[in-house]
Amino acid sequence: MENLKEIVAPFYTQCLTVNAETNVGEKMSQILADNFQSKGSTDVKTKEQLIGQIGFFWKLVPDLKWEIQDMIQEGNQVVVRSLASGTPNGNFMGVQADGTKSFQTMTIDIHTVENGQVVAVHHLEDWATAIKQLQG
Repeated sequence: MENLKEIVAPFYTQCLTVNAETNVGEKMSQILADNFQSKGSTDVKTKEQLIGQIGFFWKLVPDLKWEIQDMIQEGNQVVVRSLASGTPNGNFMGVQADGTKSFQTMTIDIHTVENGQVVAVHHLEDWATAIKQLQG
């Protein structure tokens, strides 16, 4: 069986984590299938919408980091538990941040991989904890 973790890991290390080596739009276009869908609790984003959102986050949280804690592959799905952290400077989910407070929160994602690309991700981030950290 193919190691799909190798396809999914760069999504965290090169796309979600801000770094000088990556053109985030190009890298995400390679990893994500054209019919990709990002499925949250109440919304669905297309590949283009997610690329735009991540580009915005890179500017808002210039030290944004997503550290993989666990990866589990089952069939064509990869489950990732990660820690997202950063120091926003601007309006972050309704909190006016000035770049002096940081957050760290857990995320869990289930990626579906087909033909070497991610076609879907179901994701859950604990943004309530991040907001509390930024307000406190």
